[in-house]
Amino acid sequence: MKANFTAAILCFAATLVWAGGETPANPEAKVYFVNLSDGDTVQSPVKIVFGLGGMGVAPTGVEKENTGHHHLLIDRPPLGQGEDGADELTYGLPADDNHMHFGGGQTEVTLDLAPGEHTLQLVLGDAGHVPHATPVVSEVITITVE
Repeated sequence: MKANFTAAILCFAATLVWAGGETPANPEAKVYFVNLSDGDTVQSPVKIVFGLGGMGVAPTGVEKENTGHHHLLIDRPPLGQGEDGADELTYGLPADDNHMHFGGGQTEVTLDLAPGEHTLQLVLGDAGHVPHATPVVSEVITITVE
């Protein structure tokens, strides 16, 4: 009985950590890198093209069903697993060197990245920069900049 109770608590806690904001997402939505794959070696500046399926792109502040805008996480733990993981899932993503916002509806960016390894993850945010109720995120990829 104690083991079942503990397992139930752990499952509930895991659900809370992965839950996003209040805006629903299409359960079949996916976000991905169009032109980069895990393990790629690239030159700087790096062009990064964002792909999205099952939802549409809308600028920040536009509340339209099944839409959002892109965020690029650079050199940080996967969404929800960083120091402020629960906060970013509930209250929104910060804007800093590790969290790029594309609130204008942009679907690509060219960045000057320092030589070395960099991790990248895409996150779709709602009109207020909050991940959807079921977060729409890409896999984390690692690229090497020469």
